[in-house]
Amino acid sequence: MSKLRIGVIGMSEGNGHPYSWSAIFNGYNAGYMKDCPFPAIPEYLAKQKFPEDSLGHSGSVTHVWAQDRKISEHIALSSNIATVVDDMKEMVGNVDAILLARDDAENHYEMALPFLKAGIPIFIDKPLAIKTSEAKKIWDAQQYANQVFSCSSLRYANELLLTGDEKKNIGEIKLVEGSVMKKWETYAIHVLEPLVAQLPSRGKLMSVKSIGSSYQKQTLVEWQNVSGYFKTTGNTPSPLEIKFFGGKGNVTKTFSDSFNAFKNSLAEFIKVIRHPEQNIAQEETMELVTILERGLA
Repeated sequence: MSKLRIGVIGMSEGNGHPYSWSAIFNGYNAGYMKDCPFPAIPEYLAKQKFPEDSLGHSGSVTHVWAQDRKISEHIALSSNIATVVDDMKEMVGNVDAILLARDDAENHYEMALPFLKAGIPIFIDKPLAIKTSEAKKIWDAQQYANQVFSCSSLRYANELLLTGDEKKNIGEIKLVEGSVMKKWETYAIHVLEPLVAQLPSRGKLMSVKSIGSSYQKQTLVEWQNVSGYFKTTGNTPSPLEIKFFGGKGNVTKTFSDSFNAFKNSLAEFIKVIRHPEQNIAQEETMELVTILERGLA
């Protein structure tokens, strides 16, 4: 199949995905990428082999827009993007897919709408929304089923997935825990989604109760068959960890590989463009949005 032309939209505060996601397709220019405002990105890109480790066989990021032209130009130079646009709508008709690589969910509907109306498949960065009403608006604007793909890339982080032996050793899962830095609205999804994706027998969502501020929050989530405890630690250093507790034992999984999590999720987006029926179930994403929304109450 022909390679996709992809447009990227960025940036939001604290989120360097326009740099890294574009580089995963295009490779990168080390001379410019060293000045990326997110030093972890050039560090992990330097550990990869390009083009071997890229997704360049599937497509390339050809267009970029950010809220400041200087930012757009630096992303373009760093991640080998040919075209900078002054209005994101200029991408319509010139790209086959969109990466909305911003995690400020309050802007997702407005930014996605021109591309939804144009029938362009779009990857909306996590979280899709922090209100169920906003999520529904986005899905209602789709021109066809599964036009929107949205997830935390950590859903596809291999190091967070239980192995077959681990599942046997811990037995039936009854309790899960997750811990992540930064704030609830944008980062809790990183521990919620990998857990929910691995708990098909969790049952119906029953309740969500939170205490604390947006930055330091503790949240109890009850499903019919599983209990969950989640915390965001703000600027207090904390590993991104998820824990599974079963009838026979427990296991802790720690996130460590940003590049491959991002690459895996982008590859999944490409697969969903080709095979829309393989998208993440809307019901699951809505459940996650519901937890985020209730956790803010």
